Amino acid sequence: MTTTSPSIEITHLAKSYGSTQAVADVSFHAESGRVLALLGPNGAGKTTTMRILLGLATAESGHALIDGTAYSDLSSPAHRVGAVLDAGGLHPDRTAREHLRITAAMIGASQRIISPVLQQVGLADAADRPVRGYSLGMRQRLALANALLGDPSILVLDEPANGLDPAGIRWLRQYLRAFAAQGGTVLLSTHVLTEVALVADDLVIIDRGRSLITGALDALTAHSDLEQLYLSMTSAGSDQPIHHASGAPAGSTSTDRETLR
Repeated sequence: MTTTSPSIEITHLAKSYGSTQAVADVSFHAESGRVLALLGPNGAGKTTTMRILLGLATAESGHALIDGTAYSDLSSPAHRVGAVLDAGGLHPDRTAREHLRITAAMIGASQRIISPVLQQVGLADAADRPVRGYSLGMRQRLALANALLGDPSILVLDEPANGLDPAGIRWLRQYLRAFAAQGGTVLLSTHVLTEVALVADDLVIIDRGRSLITGALDALTAHSDLEQLYLSMTSAGSDQPIHHASGAPAGSTSTDRETLR
């Protein structure tokens, strides 16, 4: 799908917590109709980047925009962006249905959408059970259900497959591919290479707070498999310092072999 501007635009983002620089220089953009994977080791800066995008942290420099607007300035953010940063914050004595009723009331969504969303994420049979009995994978599904209540066109998901069993991971992959096929934008973070290879259209590799390479996944892996590319670019592949060069923004056409040099 061709758009005049990216749905998500991150430009030279930087953020420190005290003496720790969580994000040093991250840039990429995500387009409608595509799944972009933000890939990097634990502690690379993926979550901080997403928190800044969603207005949960303030950048020291750079910009994080959704359709050219900061998240805090969106008129109805829950109806534009559905986000899952973790599966916590759930009251153990409430049921999934009760959680969704509260969220729907808060964002002005119709209560009629609750049952279809529960069905959509595979929680219909467990909808009226207290969350305290849920597995981590079920909590992940409930968090996604919360994100879908506003019928958003953008999904921002931090490690969404965490806790899911193989069937759940396959379901999530198929759901995200279908969401993108309908024109939605998906930004997800992960450190699992196999899932990136199966679900992503575009790739950003991030390490030590910097975006190291960006572009279409098929172009970036045309001359190197994903594992080799990832290990050659990040601290996960070596204990020695590595010289990095960033490529073109994800979604651009400049994703040939020059990007890897």
